[in-house]
Order: sequence, then structure tokens, then C-alpha cells
Amino acid sequence: MATHSRLAPAVVFAGILFLTACSSKKVTTTNNPTPPSPVAPTATLSAAPGEIQQGQSTTLSWQTTGATQITIDGVGTVPASGSRAVAPGSTQTYTLTATGTGGSTEARATVTVNPKTAEAKPIVTDDGNTLARIKDVFFEFDRSTIRAADLPVTQDDAHLLAQHPETSVLIEGHCDDRGSEEYNLALGVSRASAMRNALIQQGVVAGRIKTVSYGKEKPFCTQEDESCWQQNRRDHVVVQAAK
Repeated sequence: MATHSRLAPAVVFAGILFLTACSSKKVTTTNNPTPPSPVAPTATLSAAPGEIQQGQSTTLSWQTTGATQITIDGVGTVPASGSRAVAPGSTQTYTLTATGTGGSTEARATVTVNPKTAEAKPIVTDDGNTLARIKDVFFEFDRSTIRAADLPVTQDDAHLLAQHPETSVLIEGHCDDRGSEEYNLALGVSRASAMRNALIQQGVVAGRIKTVSYGKEKPFCTQEDESCWQQNRRDHVVVQAAK
């Protein structure tokens, strides 16, 4: 009985020490990091070459990251990266859309399609012998400025005419069928004059060059689409041999 009396204070004291130690411990709170927000996909799209003639093809190349679905207008669903040959009939802008958990991203590439070079017409002498060939030039919609791509055509034509001073030319200004007759006749005049001036600058005597505007009266193509309209926006060169 005496032993229990002596142990009691010791047990009480140990309990006090234990409680004191527990109360002095700091409570550590664990903060879970906020997960990062999904990142939008990245995408690039290019076309090489970016300018072609009708009937030719170009290559679209693309690269994406972070996308689960990738599509290109006019092509369809494509892999995350790659290339594809396309042959648009007229100038076209391709749009790539890359979609992922972070949203969607678009990339674009434009392919400029120029009309086919017109079949060259022969320069013919009185005896029927073919001497050389001469070409037409084409214009952008609502424009009468000769395109950079057609400047070499005017240079070649001028060179051929210089070799055959017995010939003269009639430049016909043509337009597509959009717009009024009066407007297109005036536009045809401007187009024919633009080629006449280009030939004169290349050394062709002005007296050998006549011009006329047909506006939209004599189309080379009658379909209602851009590929056809491009064929009609031209200066048509009629070679007139000496009589």
C-alpha cells in the first residue's frame, strides 16, 4: 500500500510532461500544389511554293504540339506533323486547326494560283512560214497593272517583234463578266494600254501597236468560277503580218 502511494505522484508527473510535450508540437499543414492550367496547342503551316500556275501542285507542311485533333480545310484530318501535296484550281488559303485540352489554335497558308500561260500564237509571214510565238498577259481582279510574273512575257514578246519588223500587233483588252459593260470596257482599255506601254518601253515602235477593248463581250471561258475568270482577265495579242 505504501508502494502504490509512492508511485502515484510519479505517474501523475509523467503524464503532465507528456501532455506538455504534445501541446508544444506544431501542427504541419500540407498545401497541395494547384495543377497547371492546360496549355493551348501550337501550330505552323506553310506552302512551298506559295505561287503556282493552274495544273501545278504545291506542298503543305505543318507542325503541331499539344493537340489531340488536327484538321486542314480542304484536306481533312491530319497527323500532328507532316506534309501533303495539293493542287488548288484557284488561289486558296488553307486553314489548319489544332484542338487540345487547352483550347484550339489556327495556322494559315495561302497558295496563289496564276492562270496557265496561254498557248503562244505564231507570227506568220506572207508565205505562211511560222517565225516565232507570242504570248498573252493576265491580270488580277479589277486591276490593269501588269503583274511581276508577266513582265518577262512582255519582254519576250517585244524581243520577237523586234526580230520581225514586218509585223504589227493588235492588243485586245478583256475582262471577266463581273461588273457593268461600261465599267469593263473602260477596264479593258486600261489593260490594253498597259501592255502597249510595256512593249514600247522594250523598244517596239508605237506605230506597230494598236489596241481595242472588248470588256466582257468575248470571254475565253464561260464557267462562273475563279479559274475561269482568271482566263478572261487578259490582254490577247493578235499578230498581223505585213500585207
